[in-house]
Amino acid sequence: MSQTTGRLPAEHTPPPTARELAILKVLWDRGEATVRQVYEALPEEVPIVQNTVQAFLRTMEEKGLVTHRTEGRAFLYRPVQPREETAQRLLEGLLHRVFDGSMDQLVQSALSLRRPRKEELERLKDLVERADPARKRKP
Repeated sequence: MSQTTGRLPAEHTPPPTARELAILKVLWDRGEATVRQVYEALPEEVPIVQNTVQAFLRTMEEKGLVTHRTEGRAFLYRPVQPREETAQRLLEGLLHRVFDGSMDQLVQSALSLRRPRKEELERLKDLVERADPARKRKP
């Protein structure tokens, strides 16, 4: 028998904190996981104990970031929103709060952090070409 909980609509869900995002990454990679599985999968640079992971997951469920189902005595947690949706919401907030909606400034800032690899640069060129409505697409 499984149990799930209600959640807030995506637009009312607060953005995840850095630690919540680390936990979400584990859940996105695994699909669903117990507290122990999340704890064991967290990178060593995230200094956190298992009881704290459990507390985070409870809080994240209250915020609408994760949900759970029960399997026997274990709670299996899973993310409410896909990684891409969460990334877009975080990026949209950054774009408007930091760059006043200026996409070129956001990209310039990202490119100043490090040089893109060749394959990243090719992908970026393709994305820019596809985003330009004035350019005719190649068949």
